[in-house]
Amino acid sequence: MKAIILAGGYATRLRPLTDDVSKCLLPIGGRPMVDWILDRVQEVADVERVHVVTNARFAGDFRRWAEGHEGVEVHDDGTLTNDDRLGAIGDIAFTLDAIGRDDDLLVVAGDNLFDYSLRDLVAFWREKGVASAVAVHDVGDPELVKRYSTVELDRDGRIVGFEEKPEAPTSTLAATATYLYHRAHVPLLGRYLEEGHPPDQPGRFIAWLHSRAPVYAFPFEGTWADIGDPAQLLEADNRLRRLHGLPERTEYAVGT
Repeated sequence: MKAIILAGGYATRLRPLTDDVSKCLLPIGGRPMVDWILDRVQEVADVERVHVVTNARFAGDFRRWAEGHEGVEVHDDGTLTNDDRLGAIGDIAFTLDAIGRDDDLLVVAGDNLFDYSLRDLVAFWREKGVASAVAVHDVGDPELVKRYSTVELDRDGRIVGFEEKPEAPTSTLAATATYLYHRAHVPLLGRYLEEGHPPDQPGRFIAWLHSRAPVYAFPFEGTWADIGDPAQLLEADNRLRRLHGLPERTEYAVGT
């Protein structure tokens, strides 16, 4: 199994914090945000190497970060601004061009914090045969779920409906940016892009894929944070600070 951590975005909603630092390298609970993701990915014994895809602006920073982490390879997608970014799906395809498309694939967004074990996700997925899977979480708030993707499931947990940022959600079950693609489905990423579909927002590929191949929802409990704005950043930082005995703060700042 191959693993990709997505870290190619420019996090414009977090400026000026992200003018000189990638969002995924911002400290959360005393560590770079991506450290928490890497911990979870490396719990999966089947993952031999972790591929972090970023942009040319922050590739040097990620390479310096990776020097302290065994089994991590950094990929520079060559973009420099939010205007020429490849998008999350484009970055997955870019990385697959370098590492190959002949294996099962675990993809996690580098700003997607959670406390469930990815081993449980892999075990769930393996029971489904030739299928892909996405982790889903009940956010409990119809207004909050409008920021994410909602899923509709059949009685077996297979996804039969998927909508990005719904205006009128019918449930509070949100798809999170953690995906497992069966090796039979990985080549379909190329077909998706060749057909001219949007290269950003990784959930859009699931929205396209679920009507062409089996995709199952893996529901998880516990906490989940998708870091998109300063309020979410501060909340996630303080939650991890509480858990690890660090003092909380009223305002987020890099390096404190």
